[in-house]
Amino acid sequence: MTVAPARPYNRSDWASSFVNVDEELTDVALTPVRGVVPAELQGTFYRNGPGRLERDGQRVHHPFDGDGMIAAMRFDNGRVQLTNRFVRTEGWLAEEKADKVLYRGVFGSQKPGGRLANAFDLRLKNIANTNVVRLGDQLLALWEAAEPHALDPQSLETRGLSRLDGVLKKGEAFSAHPRFDPGHNGRPSMVTFGVKTGPRSTIRLMEFATEGPDAGTLLHDRSDSFPGFAFLHDFAITPNWAVFLQNAIAFNPLPFVTGEKGAAQCLQSKPGGKGRFWLIPRDSGEFAGQKPRILEAPEGFVFHHLNAFEDGDHVVVESIVYDDFPSIGPDDDFAEVDFDTVPEGILHRCRLDLSREIVNTERISERTCEFAMVNPERQGLSAQFAWMAVAERETGNDPLQAVQKLDLSSGATHTWSAAPRGFVSEPLMVRRPGAEAEDDGWVLDLVWNGARRASDLVILNARDLSEVAVLELPLAVPHGLHGSWAAEL
Repeated sequence: MTVAPARPYNRSDWASSFVNVDEELTDVALTPVRGVVPAELQGTFYRNGPGRLERDGQRVHHPFDGDGMIAAMRFDNGRVQLTNRFVRTEGWLAEEKADKVLYRGVFGSQKPGGRLANAFDLRLKNIANTNVVRLGDQLLALWEAAEPHALDPQSLETRGLSRLDGVLKKGEAFSAHPRFDPGHNGRPSMVTFGVKTGPRSTIRLMEFATEGPDAGTLLHDRSDSFPGFAFLHDFAITPNWAVFLQNAIAFNPLPFVTGEKGAAQCLQSKPGGKGRFWLIPRDSGEFAGQKPRILEAPEGFVFHHLNAFEDGDHVVVESIVYDDFPSIGPDDDFAEVDFDTVPEGILHRCRLDLSREIVNTERISERTCEFAMVNPERQGLSAQFAWMAVAERETGNDPLQAVQKLDLSSGATHTWSAAPRGFVSEPLMVRRPGAEAEDDGWVLDLVWNGARRASDLVILNARDLSEVAVLELPLAVPHGLHGSWAAEL
């Protein structure tokens, strides 16, 4: 009989992160408790995630329904300062004033009063909690079902909803997962999308300038419609393609309308359903103006892609694949989730043969993982290395407790672990200025420290994940979502 290895974590340590952020700090100096901050790290590490998880004694049903809170860690000649602010959304301001829950949440959070109080209230509260990116002179807090909120990049004060100088219509969806093209087609750009779902789904693909006097200006814009319901969080880019994976997901809105479930809880995998790869030609690439390509995808559910690249007539897509759509039902407590019953994310590589319209798939890792990225200069190109958050155990599903560097060619790994009492978030690889080697730089991660019930900023050497410095934050930041790095120009 095979005995499963002991779990390397205590549930109470993991769950202790699910608390309200109780203060907003301004330019608080962070001093390393170990190591030295590299002087070459010049810029700001921005991070977004749910910061308010409870109001008037009522906790959100799912952390993804929490109000967005931005943390900015500014690096300047070996010094680091922390500023954090809640995004002053319309919903946050209204609930702050009323001191009670006024809105339902997409992931199942309900207003007080039971089913009758929630039925037929179909308003979506823009909680601005999923990602944060710099575009021109604006810092954008992203939530993919509506417009972004614009913030001041320095003070983090909320400027208000942004329609990007008229690019977006009121309430138009704008992805929380843009991709940054380092300059494959002549100039760097931010590539992003909005999706309008229904029996047919429409993807609006947009590209914005990211450098120069026209930073933030829309460069390219096209819309394409596809058959079927689209549940899309992420996508991948190559120099010529934007690659989407339409998961085999059905949406029955009736329980949402009648107040029984949140909208996301009405999503369900189609038994025996087949996903589709949608490849949209980029208007900055050599196939501009051509029709999209559609290929059948293998079984599984994908939230996040690592990267994509072109290899002759093939497009290669590397993605984190789940056996099924992971969700938390109306009667489940997210802090008590049984990880043994939740599908684990495993890194796969799909090779899309566009000439023969066939797809071949292989697993390229066996370890539970999420939040994977390549060197930003290799976005859309073949990369040798990936950095990702992984479970502490080699096999089995657990919370994410380690950062791993994976050689995508050989399978060799380096790992930094926060176990047994630490839990990692999305690692961010920052390239060393002027670096030539792909793995020359640092990895930044915001780690939940269960021992002191607060967060640590960890700086690692990207080459071998050796620890460079650890800085303790005077702040408890809940497990969060995405972030970005903005270099000082």
